[in-house]
Amino acid sequence: MNTGMTGIVAKMKPEFFAPLRRYCTAMALIFAANTAAAESSHGIAMYGDPALPPDFVSLPYANPDAPLGGKIVTANVGTFDSLNPYIQKGSVNWQLRYLTGDSLMGRSLDEPFSLYGVIAESIETGPNREWVEFTLREGAAFNDGSPITVADVIWSYETLGTIGHGRYRGFWDKVETLEATGPRSVRFTFNEADKELALLAGLRPILKKAQWDGIDFADSGLDVIPIVSGEYKITDFEAGRFILFERDPNYWAADIPFKRGTGNLDEIRLEFFGDETAAFEAFKVGEVNSQREFNVAKWDTQYDFPLITSGEVVKSILPHKRPSGMTGFVMNSRKGVFADWRVRDAMLLAFNFEFINEAMTGSQQPRITSYWSNSPLGMDSGVAAGRVADFLAPFADTLTPGTLEGYTLPVSDGTERNRAGIRAALAQLETAGWTVQDGVLKDANGTPFTFEILLQSGSSENAAIIDMYVQSLGRIGITPTVSSVDGAQYKERSDAYDFDMTYYRRGLSLSPGNEQFAYYGSERANEAGGRNLMGVQSDAADAMIGRLLTSDSQDDFVAAVKALDRVLTAGRYVIPIYQWNISRIAHSKNLRYPDTLPIFGDWPGWQPDVWWYEE
Repeated sequence: MNTGMTGIVAKMKPEFFAPLRRYCTAMALIFAANTAAAESSHGIAMYGDPALPPDFVSLPYANPDAPLGGKIVTANVGTFDSLNPYIQKGSVNWQLRYLTGDSLMGRSLDEPFSLYGVIAESIETGPNREWVEFTLREGAAFNDGSPITVADVIWSYETLGTIGHGRYRGFWDKVETLEATGPRSVRFTFNEADKELALLAGLRPILKKAQWDGIDFADSGLDVIPIVSGEYKITDFEAGRFILFERDPNYWAADIPFKRGTGNLDEIRLEFFGDETAAFEAFKVGEVNSQREFNVAKWDTQYDFPLITSGEVVKSILPHKRPSGMTGFVMNSRKGVFADWRVRDAMLLAFNFEFINEAMTGSQQPRITSYWSNSPLGMDSGVAAGRVADFLAPFADTLTPGTLEGYTLPVSDGTERNRAGIRAALAQLETAGWTVQDGVLKDANGTPFTFEILLQSGSSENAAIIDMYVQSLGRIGITPTVSSVDGAQYKERSDAYDFDMTYYRRGLSLSPGNEQFAYYGSERANEAGGRNLMGVQSDAADAMIGRLLTSDSQDDFVAAVKALDRVLTAGRYVIPIYQWNISRIAHSKNLRYPDTLPIFGDWPGWQPDVWWYEE
């Protein structure tokens, strides 16, 4: 296969929101129908035009006059054994793929889904986005000073799509051809109708092809640091202890509008700790200078140490307008014990959320009620109506009870015993063939009901929640096994779906798209290292994802997402816990951020990207 400058890769397929008006405007942009052919442009939106004009100076939530210098140090629980975030192998810190590599386009956090040029100076699409073409900027360079070429782009997409991390492969399957159309231009042609593909094509990291001559890309670890093109490059690390990034003083894209006011810090240091307690103690004594806090009760009661009282550390509360996403404990429906929705329903009924929330947060954090709760895309209560009902009607016979009729999470009385919830759980288990025999839940053959809860070591909060849950399960004759393993083991087991129940966190955006197939699609449900942890295989879910990708109107898009939300929530795959409807960051007084917050709020691309250090 020729991947040179003139080669063709052919593939045959088998949030804040200052003021609210700004948010509403952004939401409207995503839904403005646009089927006309696009001319060469500085940016692209999922629907309509991007909000920023061709001559924009910087992103609205960046400070183009921010001073350069200083450092940020953050605490991470766990470890790492690889510095290549683009492959399946190894345990890699999540920040790496956001901190080091540029892509053809960059995503604005102040719009539902709009991209602006970075490595690419312009973008052009076909009349129905059946193809997209990018023209590379003159002067675009890797952080070793070598130029970024079309050959690098083609090689990167082909390599990531075939032997890279699973997150990159779904897009590659939909590329019919990838070809050089000029010395600085490259065109993707797609093999199916999907308007989002033109945007996804702009969001893959671009790697240096020559670096990997004679090196096994998929098997690299700490021995090779990928050469990329971002503001920062890794200059030092110690396995399991720290990673140090330093700002590239010769960064080629510093004056590109999308990059002005970003990459202001001289150093970014990731420190690694064995557990949350050790990480917090390091922050309290100043070894770490920025700390996200997800527990409001801890925020209110434990952030009173000397650095806080002296004013050296300040507490910032950051609103946003993004969906809640889903956080909780996922049940692996591939496993026989959780294949039955009635059993999953019983697990939800036995989970005493009100009591747990009071113990963990003082009842100050609201519960996640669906995958897109806290946003206009969340499912409506009650019976499905209108376009939502129309979209789901062909699947009525296969839908889990509550999908069409309306489903809400069970609510306990807040007491430790949760008698009503326990009775309801036992009743539901009985319908599934499980009864309490001599104090133990068993089936008709006398086989005990048992399962394993897999946790990653170091998360004291998750462990505390599970401890309370285990006590509740004991009241219905279930004694689960709780296994706490290190990060490497956890990744290995979760990649192989070797768990019955585990912690689950899935952040969701205002513009759900192809990633939903990775999260909930049937085709990739059994793909090793995939992201469909619950193992859902639903024709209805697949169809709703397909609809949201091909919708031409606001009504159809919103209805498709709301319908998908119903399928997933009523499917009872995850036991939701509380949501973070605002973000909380305690940080050195010298670490600053712009007054204007994006609608996505504290999200990858905001800290440390637009922060700066000022004495």
